[in-house]
Amino acid sequence: MSFVRFLRENAPFLLAGTLLSFLSSFGQTFFISIFGGEIRAEFGLSDGEWGWIYTAGTGGSAFVMLFAGGLTDRFRARSLGAVVVLSLALFCVAMSLNSYVLLLPLVIFGLRFFGQGMTSTVSVVAMARWFVATRGRAIAIAALGFSLGEAVLPLTFVWLKHFVDWRTLWLVAAVVCVLSVPLLLRLLRLERQPAGEHDDDASAAGIDNRHWTRRQALGLPIFWLLMPLIMMTPALNTAFWFHQVHFAGVKGWDHISLVAILPLGTLSLVLSTQLFGWALDKWGATRLLPVYLVPFALGLLAHWWAGSVWVSAVGVVLMGISGGGQSTLPAACWAEFFGTRHIGAIKSTAVSMMVLASAVGPGVTGALIDAGVALPDQLLFSSLMVLGLCLAVVLPVRNARARLSVAL
Repeated sequence: MSFVRFLRENAPFLLAGTLLSFLSSFGQTFFISIFGGEIRAEFGLSDGEWGWIYTAGTGGSAFVMLFAGGLTDRFRARSLGAVVVLSLALFCVAMSLNSYVLLLPLVIFGLRFFGQGMTSTVSVVAMARWFVATRGRAIAIAALGFSLGEAVLPLTFVWLKHFVDWRTLWLVAAVVCVLSVPLLLRLLRLERQPAGEHDDDASAAGIDNRHWTRRQALGLPIFWLLMPLIMMTPALNTAFWFHQVHFAGVKGWDHISLVAILPLGTLSLVLSTQLFGWALDKWGATRLLPVYLVPFALGLLAHWWAGSVWVSAVGVVLMGISGGGQSTLPAACWAEFFGTRHIGAIKSTAVSMMVLASAVGPGVTGALIDAGVALPDQLLFSSLMVLGLCLAVVLPVRNARARLSVAL
C-alpha cells in the first residue's frame, strides 16, 4: 500500500491519534517546566523542593496508571479519550486557580496522569490495536502530535508569558482541550476494529504464537530486562527539561535562547519518528531496541560539554533522533513480544514505570543541584549509564526474538 493511499484510507483514525498525542502535551514535562520559575517564585520553593513535589505528583500518577491503563482494553478510544481530555482540562484549570502549596502535588498528579499517562496511552494503544502490518507507520504518524506540541507550545507560551499572566495561560490550555473534544468525537464516530494487510489473529500474536495477559507477560524475564533501557529517556529527558531554567543559568544563557533551539530537536524528532516507523515495519521493533538510545547518550555528552547554546543544539538534535525511537518502539515492542489482545494492560504497566522514572528524575536531579552538583556535571554519568544499558539488552532481545512465530 502506498503512503498516500494509507493516509487517505485511514485519515480519521490517524488524525484522532495525532490529536490525542498533541493534547497530552499539557501534561508533559516540556510544557509544565516552562512555568517552573513562576511556580517556584509563587510558592517559595527551591529547585529541590519543586523537584520533589513534581516527583510526588508524578509518582502517584504512575501508581494509578497500573490500574487505569487497562481501561483501554475495555472501552473504545472514542469515549475514553473524550473523558480523559476533559479531565486534563479540569486540572489545567486547577493549576490556574490553585494558591496552596499543599495542593500542588495533587494538581501535578492530575496533569501527569491524564496528560502524559492516559491521553498518550489511549493514542498509542489505539494505533497498536487498529493497525497490524502498518503498525509502525501508524504509531509514527500519531506521534507527530507529540512533536507538534513540543515544537509549538514551549516557544509560544514562553513568549506569551511576556504579555499574559502565567495562570491565565493555563486557562488557555484548558480551553484548547475542551474545544478538541467535539473534533475527536467526530473523527471517531465510526471507530474501527484492528486492520492491516495481515489481519488474522496469529499475525498479531507474540512469543510462542500466544496472546499474553499482563500477569503472564510480567512473568517473562524479557519484560524486566528491557524496562531499565526504556525508562532512561523519560527519566533523563524529563530531568533535563524540568531543570531547563537552572541549566541555562549555569551555562550563562538566557532561558529564551535555550527554548529557541527546541524546534531543531523537534525537527529531528519528526524525521526520526517517521524513519523509525518505516524501519519498524521493515525489520521489527526488537531489532532496533539495542541501538535506538545511542544518539541520546551522545546528546547528553554534548550538553555536558557545551560552551555555547549551539553545541547544546547538537545535543537537542541527537536527543530528538532517539526520541523518534522512544515514540514508536516500546508500544510496538510489547505488541510483537506479547500480542495485541491485552496490549492496553501490558502497556499501562510499562507506561506507569516510565512515568515513575520521569517522577524520580527531577527529584533526584533537584536534590543533587541543591547539594551543589550542577546539572551539566550530572550528564556525563547519565550518558555512560545509557550506553551500558544498550549493550546489556543485546543478547536478551536476540533470545526473545528467536521465540517469535514470525521472524522479525
